[in-house]
This record gives sequence, C-alpha cells and structure tokens, in this order.
Amino acid sequence: MQHSEHDSKSNVRSFLWHAVFLALASNFMDVDTIIPSMLIKAGGTAFHLGLLTAIMLGGTKLFQLIFASGLTVKERKKTYLLFGINVRIISLIAMAAVFFFSPSMSGSTLILLIFILITAFALSGSYASLSYNDIFGKSVLQASRKRFFSLKQTINSIGIFTSALIVRELIKRVSYPDNYSLLFLCAGILLLVASLGFWKLRELPSTVEHKRTLLEFLRMIPAEVRKNTNLKNYLFIINSLGLGISILPFLILYAKDNFGLSFKLVGNILVFRTIGMLLASLIFYRIAHKTNYRKLMTLNLFLGASLPLIALLLNDHPLFYQLLFILSGMFVAIYRISDNGVLMEISTNDNRVLYTGISGAGTILTTLFPLIAGSLIAAFGYTWVFITISALIFISFFFVRQLDCSAKD
Repeated sequence: MQHSEHDSKSNVRSFLWHAVFLALASNFMDVDTIIPSMLIKAGGTAFHLGLLTAIMLGGTKLFQLIFASGLTVKERKKTYLLFGINVRIISLIAMAAVFFFSPSMSGSTLILLIFILITAFALSGSYASLSYNDIFGKSVLQASRKRFFSLKQTINSIGIFTSALIVRELIKRVSYPDNYSLLFLCAGILLLVASLGFWKLRELPSTVEHKRTLLEFLRMIPAEVRKNTNLKNYLFIINSLGLGISILPFLILYAKDNFGLSFKLVGNILVFRTIGMLLASLIFYRIAHKTNYRKLMTLNLFLGASLPLIALLLNDHPLFYQLLFILSGMFVAIYRISDNGVLMEISTNDNRVLYTGISGAGTILTTLFPLIAGSLIAAFGYTWVFITISALIFISFFFVRQLDCSAKD
C-alpha cells in the first residue's frame, strides 16, 4: 500500500525540512571530525577513540536488531521516530553543559560523561533511523526515491558547507572548552527545529501479522539471508565499505601524530570534507536518472580503498593531507546515498524494518575494527593497518557486481 501522489509530495516536503536543518546541525556534531577531535582534546587515547568509534558506528547498528524486534509490531512509528530524535536533542544539550562545567572536572570524569552522552546520542539515532526508513518507504512513492536521495544529499552538502565555515570560525575563535560547549548547544537547537518537519508526516499503517518475541525475531534472520541473495551481498558490501567509514576518525589521529591537532587544522579538515560531499552530491543529482546504485558502489569502493593509501603517501605534507578530506567527503556522500538507496530497493514495505535491523546486526567488521584498531596500530604501525584496510575494502567489488537493485514494493 502506498500514499497518493499528493500525500507523497507533502511527505517529501516534511523530509526535506528535516534534511535542511539536520544538515546545518551536522557539522556541529560531526562524528568524523568534531567528536573525535573533542575526545582527543579532552585527553582521550587511541583506545578511547576506537571504543567511541565502535559505539557510534558498529555498536549502534547492532542495537538496531533489538530495536527492530519491538518496532516491527507497531503499525505506526511516527511517535517512536520523534522519541528517538528528542533523546538525541537532550544528549546534545547535556553535552554542552558538560563542557561548560568541564574546568571543574577531572579528566577521567569528563571522558566518562562524554562516553555516556555520546552513547545515548548514538543509540537514540539508530532507534530513530528504523522508524525513519519504515515511514519513508511507505510515505514516498518509489519513482521519487532516487531523486529525493540525491536532492537530500545536495541539500545536506550545501547546509553542511555553510555550517562548516561557521564551525571552523567558532572552534578557532572561542577558547576551549567553551567552543565545544557552544557547538553542541547549537547542534541541539538546530536538531530540535529539524524535528518539527516530522509532525506533519502522513503515515500509512504497516501490516503487522503477529507479535514476535526477540528470540523469534532472531530466528527469522538466517532464513531471510538464505532466501535473499541481494540481502546476503548487501551485508558483505556494508561490512567491507563500512571499514572505509570506520577508518576516518583514525585519519584524524594520524594527523595528530604527524602534524599536531590545532583547531585551525580541525576546521580546515571539516571544510575540505564538506567540499567533497558537496561535489559528489551535486554530480549525483545531475546523473541520478541515468545511473544505478551498483555503479555508485563500484566507484565508492575504489575511492574508499584509496583513502588510507593516499594518507600514507602524504604523511610529510600537512597542506596536501588536508586536501585528502575532499576525497573523504566524496566517499561519505556516495556511501550514504547508495547505502540508503540499496536498502530501500532490496526490501519491501512489510520487511523494511526487519532488513534494517539485519543490516545493523550484520556490520561485524565495522563494529570490531575500531575496538582493536588502537592496539593494531600500536603493534604494527599505521602503514600495515591502512594497507590491510584498503585490501579489505576492495574485496567488496565481487559482491557489488552481483547486486541486483530492483524494488519489489
């Protein structure tokens, strides 16, 4: 069952409202630059960075499986979407308060509070994304999805570029820790405004056959993976390409070890990364009607595999190293467009929450790598670890070739 074209257009406007203000907020809470640099400045080690990255990327996806078991039995999910977003808003404002009062805290207390609040922020985001995907799949007509994703990513990149310039100035001109306190406060306010767009969503009820326990839900997964080759290929792809996402915070740590981590460097990296996202989004928006997600993922695996290698080549060139983050931004933008798009195409309205949960539980490498990356780097050095990651990312080429993106709603 799908909405009428009129309702679909109305819902697209609601999703775009959210996209605009989320884009403005995203750099104030960016998980690849601001949050890692925040932890490093607070005294965090490579182990702390790895643990935080695992929580933000892999850990939250694993929890999606648990969340999905409860949400699949809900006919309407708008309430749960808003709940998840509100928890994120509270976490960001609390983070602003923590940094405001951080001069009176010990380093270990500050790091502990960062972990607690970022965990709440990340888990609530994964909870909200399940409802977001389900509502989006039911509320926007299939013919409009690819165009929406490219338009959304373009809006994101323009908004992110604008906010990147603001964030760069704030982080340089306001002294630590007030600069991070101000960043998180702005992020919370902008996210609150973004959530207002969802109050007008016109949601269709999902088909709920019967309530399932978590154990019953878990038992469904092997059968779903076995019977759907697309889902199996998708799981291999997101594990491999996901390594490219999980390595990004360690590029910041690599910069710190080689050049030091000044606030000017953090701001420049943020701006260059945003330029890359904007370029990739604008290009895809122009060619969305004549390309497919398989081609996008093929391009992206080559891009992701090259990032760690280029980083190694530029270890003595701080200026050119900053430019590496243009490619990093392109990789992130294409990954987000293709990942969301493929998940929509290989799932249906009735199993979309289940597939989202499975995709979260299936990101084993993305979860484990950040946890052990600090130890691996200490034992073998950046060179060995970065080359290995590049090779693992390239493996996804064989699974991308077998992917068949044809929606079945």
